[in-house]
Amino acid sequence: MADAPAYKRILLKLSGEALMGEDSYGINRPTIERIVSEIAGVAALGVEIAVVIGGGNIFRGVAPAAAGMDRATADYMGMLATVMNALALQDAMHRVKLIARVQSALNIEQVVEPYIRGKAMRYLEEGKIVIFAGGTGNPFFTTDTAAALRGMEMNVELVLKATKVDGVYTEDPKTHADAMRYKSITFDEAIIRNLKVMDATALTLCRDQKLPINVFSIFKPGAFRRVVTGEDEGTLVHY
Repeated sequence: MADAPAYKRILLKLSGEALMGEDSYGINRPTIERIVSEIAGVAALGVEIAVVIGGGNIFRGVAPAAAGMDRATADYMGMLATVMNALALQDAMHRVKLIARVQSALNIEQVVEPYIRGKAMRYLEEGKIVIFAGGTGNPFFTTDTAAALRGMEMNVELVLKATKVDGVYTEDPKTHADAMRYKSITFDEAIIRNLKVMDATALTLCRDQKLPINVFSIFKPGAFRRVVTGEDEGTLVHY
């Protein structure tokens, strides 16, 4: 059956920039609604979905003020931005009757739940979508690393890195017309060739735990569903 999911539990890594649409910063409502529609389509297949969200769309607006700022302070500001995005994503999901829970690595209990692994696992088993905010809770680590970490903790079968490009290419497809998309590539090849799949820490974590990554375009209609049903979409990075 073409629509049968190839994975039972997955983690979707969404960058904050994905929520901007064509805006220069902030959250673009039509864009977030379209992303949520894609997520709802995959959830309807019975797939358990965890989400790690970035904060670049909000932090970009304050980045000039953060220039020269202490790195740890700037990173904590970025973590707070991910909480704002997670709340916006949860609200958009509730509007289409998707039940979502936000868990944050930073304790802001008046706003969101703290990250508790057992509770998050139970939510997934109940069919709820779990949105992880606050990165890892530590400065100097990216939300890519948070996605790798939460993916391993949740025992997911696949991490999906949602980007603006429909996979990993031999060259930048915007500047090289002859660039070729990799259908699949090993972790070692991606690291040796310095391909921009995820940051090096996240990539190494996934390699060591044999957790595959699929890089795909969240802006390509139906791409998320096609990845989850095992079709040739994006680039699979595997052990």
